[in-house]
Amino acid sequence: MSHMVETMAYAGKTPWHGLGKKVKEGLTPDQMLKEAGLDWVVSKRPAYYKDNDKYHMSPDYNLLVREGDNNVLGPCGKNYTPIQNKEVFKFFNKFCKAGDMFMDTAGSLDNGRQVWGLANIRKGFTLPGGDDVEGHLLISHPHIWGKALTIMFTPIRVVCNNTLTMALNDAKSNQRFRMAHVTEFNDDMIGKAELALGLANTQLDTFKQQAAFLAKKKYKEPKVEEFIARLYQPTVVMEKSKLDKFNRTAKNVHELISTQPGAKMSEGTWWSALNAVTYYVDHVSGNDRNATLNSAWFGAKSVQKRKALTMALEYAKAA
Repeated sequence: MSHMVETMAYAGKTPWHGLGKKVKEGLTPDQMLKEAGLDWVVSKRPAYYKDNDKYHMSPDYNLLVREGDNNVLGPCGKNYTPIQNKEVFKFFNKFCKAGDMFMDTAGSLDNGRQVWGLANIRKGFTLPGGDDVEGHLLISHPHIWGKALTIMFTPIRVVCNNTLTMALNDAKSNQRFRMAHVTEFNDDMIGKAELALGLANTQLDTFKQQAAFLAKKKYKEPKVEEFIARLYQPTVVMEKSKLDKFNRTAKNVHELISTQPGAKMSEGTWWSALNAVTYYVDHVSGNDRNATLNSAWFGAKSVQKRKALTMALEYAKAA
């Protein structure tokens, strides 16, 4: 399975995806790196091609190879210098030492091609009924030529461990902080890391406003059915009795509005409707938890969540 979690560690309670090994809380970034099995080195080696039954060294490309097991991560240009995992995790050092965040999880996907670290930024908010949301920073470090290191804000709803997203005017550029290829975390990178943390705090405030707005806006049944239909079964949007015609996915999401963990905290609100979607994406859809993790953070399911939030806000404003 291409998106299989190779190694992973988590501190505290079991994460929403249910993967990885439990480690003690309060680990330093370097300790989390080692516990998650990410303390390996990537080297650059010659690439060869076959021509007329003979192998020749490529003049233009090398291979990125993980030392230890010689796992080939992919091709790269001759002038490319791999970024080591230990350099990426230096992002967390200053903030963990200062008490601004603590390590939550770390791991790798896709045979080592996608490495990540997740830290709790020690800030969050509570909605009516005791519904807690905690802010996190996620670093995505792909060992893939041409892919940028990405830092993104990720809110997590505590009661059900849903990973949420944000609805911003330009969600793709505002939610994620991308760094051009670097080989070490120097003073310049630390400055950019501080900007990323400041951006996360701003985004948390924005998301708090969005969540609070949804939590106080009640939905009407025809509108919530229309919301689900637009997401999962557009062919029945214009039907009067949508629920009777819902497919399995749409029916599951509709049922989760009242059965998901924490449903009573925000019963009958657009916040509850939104979290039915995020709960379905994180905990119900798909048979492979590894693929779900990859998609929920880095793929199509993250886009689906953002679309659901944008739509929920539209319906709430019209309510």
